[in-house]
Amino acid sequence: VQLQACGGGLVQAGGSLRLSCAASGRSFSGHIMSWFRQAPGKQRELVAGITSGGNTAYEDSVEGRFTISRDNAKNTVYLQMDSLRTEDTAVYYCASSGSTRVLRSPRLYEYWGQGTEVTVSS
Repeated sequence: VQLQACGGGLVQAGGSLRLSCAASGRSFSGHIMSWFRQAPGKQRELVAGITSGGNTAYEDSVEGRFTISRDNAKNTVYLQMDSLRTEDTAVYYCASSGSTRVLRSPRLYEYWGQGTEVTVSS
């Protein structure tokens, strides 16, 4: 079972990036798929999550700027990040849980991607 995240990079404040996370080894269509991020010296935090039915949850600071979506046929989850700010700079991780609702604690996720780095410059 593997989650492969990609799409990070360097972008100016106000710009956009789209992250992708492709799952392989099993179907994740019935699982929660979430994006976390971890900035240097900070704890890993939930950015956004999506249930198998398409219900979403967002961290307050990204609400209205980020959009999470999934394509169950492709076993892939996306994070569209618009109006990026310097404080969005972090390593972004995708994760999956067998829960039926989005969980905020990273300890409750069974599968993790390797992380993709996002740097937002001023």
